[in-house]
Amino acid sequence: MAHSWKRSVYAAAAPLLFALSTLYSSATHAASDPCKVNAKSAACKAEQAKAAKKAPAKTSAKAPAGKTAAEKPAAKTAAASTTKPAAKSAAKAAPARKTVTTKTVTTTKTVAGRKETVIKTAAGKPATVTTRTLSPVRTTAAADAGQAVARLTTPSSQAAALRSSVAYVQDLATSTVLFSKNEDTVRPIASISKLMTALVVVDANLPMDEMLEVSDDDIDRLRHAASRLPVGTRLSRADMLHVALMSSENRAAHALGRYYPGGMPAFVRAMNEKARELGMLDTHFVEPTGLSSENVSSPRDLVRLLRAASQRPLIHRYTTDTEYDVEMRKGRMQTFRNTNALVRNADWDIKVSKTGYINEAGECLVMLARINGRDLAIVLLDSQGKYSRVADAVRIRKFVQNEVAML
Repeated sequence: MAHSWKRSVYAAAAPLLFALSTLYSSATHAASDPCKVNAKSAACKAEQAKAAKKAPAKTSAKAPAGKTAAEKPAAKTAAASTTKPAAKSAAKAAPARKTVTTKTVTTTKTVAGRKETVIKTAAGKPATVTTRTLSPVRTTAAADAGQAVARLTTPSSQAAALRSSVAYVQDLATSTVLFSKNEDTVRPIASISKLMTALVVVDANLPMDEMLEVSDDDIDRLRHAASRLPVGTRLSRADMLHVALMSSENRAAHALGRYYPGGMPAFVRAMNEKARELGMLDTHFVEPTGLSSENVSSPRDLVRLLRAASQRPLIHRYTTDTEYDVEMRKGRMQTFRNTNALVRNADWDIKVSKTGYINEAGECLVMLARINGRDLAIVLLDSQGKYSRVADAVRIRKFVQNEVAML
């Protein structure tokens, strides 16, 4: 009975006790926050000042550079978009310059085939200008004997000194063209044709001791050229070839063609076939002597012919002999001499030589000579004057020895 009474009193007082505890807690919190008690009080202002001081300290710890997280990417992006292009633009606008510490500056350039050396003062004004004419170098893709051909075209001063309208000099070992003048010209070649006549005869392996007789068919009725071989003269094939090459005997050359198997038509056909075989695409023959102006060739083709002729020892020997005695009819001896006076000059080392002349071709000379340790093919066509081709050969030799050696 007593316990029931106590429970009834406690149940009635519990709500009152809860309300009192809540009121006490609110009062205590209010006492710890002066701004809630009085927002204008000095205690409230002091609390606000403390809070203001704490806030900047936290921000600076997170962003020591004074930038927010949003500012950092923006700064990087700006640097990437402006700094690199600016650097590239600056590099293009201001290329690297060489610093010159001397008082003069020397520059060298090649203009229109001339090598020019210009000396400038520190102020940038030319003080001295020296010019030396050189032959410009050009290279073609054409192949000669399996090697690329490099060219040094003729300096105008050297070309002007020549009496030959066509001149061409090529190193056979390297296929370098050392000198050229009108090299693309296709012209009559006169008795230079006899080199092809000899090449066909030698390569046919015909008996060299077979006797051949000069007949009326061998007489020149086109130009009425003189001959020291009267009709009826009998010589071996070797002797006919010898005087045809060395002394340019037309009747001997014609007899060699006439005694070829198949006669003259077969011989001329063999000459043109040999030309095609050697790559002489600008060359054409109609007879073996060169008296016809229809026997034509180009300087480059004649170099090929010289190269082939030099590989036949008999042609080398016959074209470079200075003179040769031949037994004519009735035991009479006849001396024949080389039409190229240079073979009698000890200063020249000539491997193959052949001269030629008709009105349409002018004075002609082709040689394979060793100069400065190099085998050079020399082609001179349409030279004006009896001794002009020899003089031109001497001029070219000096050019090769002096100027080409220095390049």
